[in-house]
Amino acid sequence: MQIERHISVFEDEYLSRFNNLPEMTDEELVSFLAQSHVEFILIHPFREGNGRVSRLLMDFLCSKAGKGTLDYSLWDEYKDFYIKSIQAGVNRDYQHIEKLVRGIIK
Repeated sequence: MQIERHISVFEDEYLSRFNNLPEMTDEELVSFLAQSHVEFILIHPFREGNGRVSRLLMDFLCSKAGKGTLDYSLWDEYKDFYIKSIQAGVNRDYQHIEKLVRGIIK
């Protein structure tokens, strides 16, 4: 019952800014990608697959921003930090996931 409401908020806060991606500074883009990644993962209703779908969404957003697709091997290498970064994002503490996003943007 909550998914529809959360998707609506996600659309308003993130997807509505899709056309602005090419004009974002690098730091604005990092912040946007980090926050949208965490928030999408928290909405995704399935135990499996949310990371893959979230990465596809991030690649799509990065392509629109002119950055191309991303290499997530850094995230795989630091998987425990990645998971803790997502958990911190539950409390809207995005600084850790921003560090990971900054590390993979070309």
